[in-house]
Amino acid sequence: AETGAIATWLYRDPSSPVVPMADQAGFRRTGREIVLTAPFDEASIRALKVGDVLLLNGRMYTGRDSVHVYLMKNDPPVDLRGAAIYHCGPVAIKDGETWTMKAAGPTTSIREEPYQADVIRKFGVRAVIGKGGMGQKTLEALKECGAVYLSAIGGAAQFYAKTIERVDGVSLFEFGVPEAMWHLHVKD
Repeated sequence: AETGAIATWLYRDPSSPVVPMADQAGFRRTGREIVLTAPFDEASIRALKVGDVLLLNGRMYTGRDSVHVYLMKNDPPVDLRGAAIYHCGPVAIKDGETWTMKAAGPTTSIREEPYQADVIRKFGVRAVIGKGGMGQKTLEALKECGAVYLSAIGGAAQFYAKTIERVDGVSLFEFGVPEAMWHLHVKD
């Protein structure tokens, strides 16, 4: 404690170098920065490579557990063809008739695994955004339909909120602020 030196490691063997997960799986990161505007077309999505950094523009929709359960039995309240679904439970403030997002970080995507493949296939979703990845069922739907899973950085909720130019609407508000389907217009 006096020197600040690390005496022992609890969770990592210091003799083993830290290797990013993408490198362990044999993926090469491209470093390409790509700008896409929604709605997304299949060709643009299929052209993406692991490691691409994406700047998204246009409309996207939030969708957590309640939205996905709803979509299993109901038509969506918006047209999801070519859309991005963001696994996000935002912090939203209403001032008069205008909603402002104060925090819009990703939530854990694997919770949507029971539903996501069906939502992609039924409604033509092209991008799913969240953190932590998805399972095999979703991966198969992504490949089949020409869609992509985009990994968002956890802990960046206020940064992401600043990219939301406006809230164009909200559906399924009866589920509550974090579980509603927010219609967001984003820039970069």
